[in-house]
Amino acid sequence: MVRANSGSAEEENVDTGESIKVAFVGDIIMDKSVGGQISRNGVDYPFQKTADFLKRADLTIGNLETSVSTRGKPEKKEFTYRSKPETLKGLVHAGFDVVNLANNHSLDYGMEALFDTMHHLDQEKIGYVGAGKNEEEAFAPYIQTIMGKRVAVIGLSHVLPNRQWFAGKNKPGLAHAYSYEPMLSYVRKAVEQSDITIAVMHWNLEYKDFPEPYAREMARKLIDNGVDAIVGSHSHSVMGVEFYRNVPIYYSVGNFVFTTSYNPKGREAMMVELTFTESETKSRVIPVKITSGQPAPMDRQNRKRMVDKLNRISYQASIREDGEVSRKK
Repeated sequence: MVRANSGSAEEENVDTGESIKVAFVGDIIMDKSVGGQISRNGVDYPFQKTADFLKRADLTIGNLETSVSTRGKPEKKEFTYRSKPETLKGLVHAGFDVVNLANNHSLDYGMEALFDTMHHLDQEKIGYVGAGKNEEEAFAPYIQTIMGKRVAVIGLSHVLPNRQWFAGKNKPGLAHAYSYEPMLSYVRKAVEQSDITIAVMHWNLEYKDFPEPYAREMARKLIDNGVDAIVGSHSHSVMGVEFYRNVPIYYSVGNFVFTTSYNPKGREAMMVELTFTESETKSRVIPVKITSGQPAPMDRQNRKRMVDKLNRISYQASIREDGEVSRKK
């Protein structure tokens, strides 16, 4: 199964010589204090200061860290999120094309709420990855044809509360990254069906600056199997950038639309712009500050501070003050 955008999946695959821009942001919830802000200020409030950037991209991706439903019972876990269906309008207006559901909150209110989430996303014409009624659906890529190129997005999680959340052959759930199989088999299928493949990963530990050893190894495995870019979230903190075989790996871009964090690392994040051409992949970061659930580009002083931090915690990658990211020679 391939989730392709309507109207363009059958376009002829031709080389236009043009670039394709993909925007990626981190964790998004529209519940708790963010839900309160939306109730007071409208569905567009969380994205008011970032929508211009998000809408400029050919493809915009985020991690939807919440169920979207009015049904279900909360799981027995520390934090559970369930957002109102109407809040998805904010994502539509901000230009989101696809969201990742392979994370540790999509099943916070059980399976019926997950099914509702997928239904409401379908209703709003927002694509999703990482969840499904069975393993094949959960691991299926979202594919959109842009300038004659098929761009695939896959969603995978290495942060799930228990195995009951794993999708199975005949069992609904989420696409897990706890073992290389069946993950890599589905990754190879996505690569075979596309010209560009982007892996959206939910992984690593919270509020850390550096990825876990398993994440660095897994990133290499994904790239060895054909993935063209990796962008991660879950840590609620910004992690560094690494290049492997000239492929960019963003281990974590931090939060995005999120409740106010007690830890200052959770109140700073970045938006990523990936630019794919025939000869190379370029990328740049836009540091953001999150205030009352609303991310906004940082001022010059804080942007410089964030760029300095990224240069300290990245692996053989260099970030310029304007946000451009390159591999160290």
